[in-house]
Amino acid sequence: MKTTIVIIMLSALSFMEFKPILSKQTQLLTPKEIVDKAYYNERSNAYSLDMSIKVVRPNWSRELFSRTWAMGSAYGLMLITNPAKEKGVSFLRIKSEGWNWLPNIERVVKISPSQMSQSWMGSDFSNEDLLKEASIVNDYDHKLLSEEIYGNTNCYKIQATPKAGAAVIWGKKIIWIGKEDFLERKTENYDEDGTLISTLIKTEIKEIGGKKIPTTLTMTPKNKKGNSTVVTISGGNFKATVNESFFTQENMKKVK
Repeated sequence: MKTTIVIIMLSALSFMEFKPILSKQTQLLTPKEIVDKAYYNERSNAYSLDMSIKVVRPNWSRELFSRTWAMGSAYGLMLITNPAKEKGVSFLRIKSEGWNWLPNIERVVKISPSQMSQSWMGSDFSNEDLLKEASIVNDYDHKLLSEEIYGNTNCYKIQATPKAGAAVIWGKKIIWIGKEDFLERKTENYDEDGTLISTLIKTEIKEIGGKKIPTTLTMTPKNKKGNSTVVTISGGNFKATVNESFFTQENMKKVK
């Protein structure tokens, strides 16, 4: 009888040792709700951001400066303001569709579904990263893997896998989200075979336009040594007054 009790106790202890320890707060939120909070904590109903985009390669680098306007998760417009070579180029997003305005040839070019996995402006971000930024909320199912320390921050570690029929380029994503502030710290992008392709790291949390957000976003491809793209947010307004009529092909040609 004593031997049976000991075996039961050891089994219980073994189960407790390997089962992820989740906080009470975690148990009150679903994984999708955690991802939703992280997504919307970096955005608002309508906002604008000023940023630089530095593309780093082993033997060279180049930097773009831009202004972005967005409304909810459905509308976005980005204007390249410098350097002179790319100045005036703009990108329009309406839901999951996108267009480029190329002032040098005075032409609007639609971004096709087959171009979603292609590089945006020669960077390590894909067209999908820009055009489907809300995809992580709408196109994936979410599973809480554990709680884990990342960068001295206690985080929710969540796996996102595409819903059946979702038109996305990733086989899965692993996301680290701060437990206290619900801000994304890190995201790993995997292909359909489970191979790590790239990693996005968000750092330098500062107050911009009245909201605390990560202001440095670094995308690094896994198998391209010395390559990275660093986005630095320098200013913003999370109470912008743009509406749907702002996000048109006509306006993307003349916005300043």
